[in-house]
Amino acid sequence: MFEPDGFNLRWIAHRGGGDAAPENTLAAFHAGYAAGFRAFECDVRLSADGVPFLLHDATLARTTDARGAAAGRRWADLRKLDAGAWYGARFRGEALASLDAVLDFAAARRVWLNLELKPAPGAAARTGVVVATRVTRWLREQPRVPAPLLSSFSPRALRAARGALAQRQTQLPLALLCAHYDARVLRSACALGASALHLHWRALSAARARTIHDAGLALRVYTVNRAPTATRLLAAGVEGMFTDRLDLPPRVNA
Repeated sequence: MFEPDGFNLRWIAHRGGGDAAPENTLAAFHAGYAAGFRAFECDVRLSADGVPFLLHDATLARTTDARGAAAGRRWADLRKLDAGAWYGARFRGEALASLDAVLDFAAARRVWLNLELKPAPGAAARTGVVVATRVTRWLREQPRVPAPLLSSFSPRALRAARGALAQRQTQLPLALLCAHYDARVLRSACALGASALHLHWRALSAARARTIHDAGLALRVYTVNRAPTATRLLAAGVEGMFTDRLDLPPRVNA
């Protein structure tokens, strides 16, 4: 086990527990925590009746025992699905996690969350508002827990989240996610009032890292699973890395 370095967010468990457990489940978060991680990323979408829950894909087939679009089902139905058997027999019966369950996990352990907004088509604004509103209420109930970060590939979802936070006089950091990088990406992040850019690691160079930092933004990269890559990225100045490999941190000299 490695010793977490406070909340500097250098090491972030991807989808809760990386490749150690079925993604975006409570089992994944427990695996990440047991490995020493204190910062976690997960994907949040809305059910048909507006309940925020964890799922990466728009459809259910890859990581549950159901098929079809997730957005068309109510939470009462979604919560009955098996989200663990696809990964391995010992996780059979593991349920989809609600956002509330993950917030409870974070409150009990005082860990940091990166909640990635994954809106269904046409639901970007609604997703941003619902998640920001729920997290605001939770933070008022749990003032000693680190404030989560909201990230998304969807600028519209982030704008809606920012508006909901402003209405409730709450501040949460925002991050724009991008698979590529150019000057428009940087302008968009700044216009959103984001505190960070989250990029695919292959899109990063030392020069780009300097440009992003000069604009006042933090820089985190996904998904880093090899020690030489991690060492190089840390030398370039990235603040954090999302990883599937829970054994990676102690193998990186940085």
